[in-house]
Amino acid sequence: MDSLVALLFSPLPLPAIISLFALAAAALLYLNTRPGALNSKVDLNSQTMGIKDGARKTALLEDNNNLVSYYHDDATTIYEVFQRGLRVSGNGPCLGYRKPGMPYQWLHYKQVSDRAEHLGSGLLQKGLKPNSDSFIGIFAQNRPEWIIGELACYTYSMVAVPLYDTLGPDALVFIIDQAEISTVLCDNQSKVETLLQTREAGQTPALKTIVVMDPFGSELVERGIRCGVDVVSMMDVERLCVFRVPQQPPKPDDLSIVCFTSGTTGNPKGAMLTHENVVSDAAASVPQAAITPNTEDVSISFLPLAHMFERVVQTVMYGNGARVGFFQGDIRLLPDDMKTLKPTIFPVVPRLLNRVYDKVQSGAQSPFKKWLLNLAVERKFAEVKAGIIRNNSVWDKLIFNKVQESLGGRVRVMVTGAAPISPAVLNFLRASLGCQIFEAYGQTECTAGCTFTMPGDATSGHVGAPLPCNVVRLVDVEDMNYFASNGEGEVCIKGRNVFKGYLKDPKRTAEALDEDGWLHTGDIGKWLPSGVLKIIDRKKNIFKLAQGEYIAPEKIENVYVRSGPVAQVFVHGDSLQSCLIAIVVPDPEVLPGLAKNIGCQGSIEELCKNGVKDLYLHPEQFTIENGLLTPTLKAKRAELTALFQPQITTLYAKLQ
Repeated sequence: MDSLVALLFSPLPLPAIISLFALAAAALLYLNTRPGALNSKVDLNSQTMGIKDGARKTALLEDNNNLVSYYHDDATTIYEVFQRGLRVSGNGPCLGYRKPGMPYQWLHYKQVSDRAEHLGSGLLQKGLKPNSDSFIGIFAQNRPEWIIGELACYTYSMVAVPLYDTLGPDALVFIIDQAEISTVLCDNQSKVETLLQTREAGQTPALKTIVVMDPFGSELVERGIRCGVDVVSMMDVERLCVFRVPQQPPKPDDLSIVCFTSGTTGNPKGAMLTHENVVSDAAASVPQAAITPNTEDVSISFLPLAHMFERVVQTVMYGNGARVGFFQGDIRLLPDDMKTLKPTIFPVVPRLLNRVYDKVQSGAQSPFKKWLLNLAVERKFAEVKAGIIRNNSVWDKLIFNKVQESLGGRVRVMVTGAAPISPAVLNFLRASLGCQIFEAYGQTECTAGCTFTMPGDATSGHVGAPLPCNVVRLVDVEDMNYFASNGEGEVCIKGRNVFKGYLKDPKRTAEALDEDGWLHTGDIGKWLPSGVLKIIDRKKNIFKLAQGEYIAPEKIENVYVRSGPVAQVFVHGDSLQSCLIAIVVPDPEVLPGLAKNIGCQGSIEELCKNGVKDLYLHPEQFTIENGLLTPTLKAKRAELTALFQPQITTLYAKLQ
């Protein structure tokens, strides 16, 4: 015993003392820099409360609480939301844009508000009326003029109608005719020519004026005159405001936007959304996420503005005086835009997050690097599960700094939606990116989101609890054996964010909205024990094989797309066949290396032609631009089936 005491109190060698001090310093640094756990406003084991009709609402709403219509008393319409942003920001930076290789330039809130008033006043002087019967088409990529044009509509109670770049001429004609659009704001000459072609063909008789954002030649003006369309620059319309028309802002229940959903079949459906719909959806996400943007926050805009997910995110930003920077218009330049802008708020879709995940995983090629990466993820995710979110740990500095810097290095909030995300990918990113990542679920008909994950909830594979602006219930789908009594059924939504119906389409409105005002989504959900919602199936896009087996192809596709060599996959089934076939788009970065390992060489096109037996490899990705994905990045199954019908026939023939 005496010898042990003597050993404990004997002088230590200098190197050992230095090591102990270093260890103690590291421990103190860890304790001082490690943030506290997130404080959730609800019990994460009981995130929803049951109410009448078998519906559930977020636990954020007490028994006597009404559904949220707005977050700030002075911001009950989209117009008021922007004006509040002007006030709280002190006329701070609002809309950012850049040219290649240059820093971002900023339009301030007052500039944007004034230009919107000038443009709206000019449009009225060209014959439009300041009411919700005036529909203005916006046919442009994301850019500041898109927002200026939309705000011009709201300054005078008019209605914005986004036109997708990739809807195609037939759908454009349908929308312009259906909404009786007389004026369209275009970004460039190419889109003007597309619209004039429809007019020259005797279509779109309502179209009278095209307002162009970019410079254009006199030949467009002359061509427009020949077919009865006035082609004029946006700046010239803004200059018409010498006699400025007094503002006539809308009311919360006035129509704000008609968002046409492209769908996978048939003509687009025009979802009619009021100011209350949009403002309530944006307002509800703030208390749910427990994060309020401030005037120093900046979001990057690259998801289509014609998609309500992006519109709601921007509504949140403007209402708090924050900034929105636009990408250059080329998705390939998005990484450079991210590094230059350094966003703090990042709305994103799983397709992009999958690429981030795959890139990091492919970089860890040696067994040691793979082990170290997995160890770092394990240790960081242990913190995430404890409610600790940070990007300054030793793992961040050694392992994750590059992936964080690839997104600009300042992202603190990320929201993913529009499609499911793999739990493996979500868990990895929550660990590696050092920011809060929320998953939202919804559709255009409920403005964007109807459920949202809670801060501090590190579980995955679900879409969170209902937003405070709506309630959710599940109803029986007997032919698929889903019953509400088992906590399963079709997801139905009721609340402030639910749309008013489809424009001039009572039949499809009645299919979506029942007599009691419940929106039927067509998705199959399940309540988990913690009160969160899990999407488990889809009423549509299912088919029965010859043996009577029902197939939900998206579920299978989501499994196969996790394979490294697979960029995209389209699963198809025929009711006369007993099995499935698939069209696979290989990853152009992974396939060459894989082919080389088995002794094959050549271009992506050549490698696809020499694909393995009974599997068709397609070299070109499915995109919005080639008409194979909807603007919300869902597969256009009818178009894919038609395009690949020869290959489908051949594949099934081989299986006979």
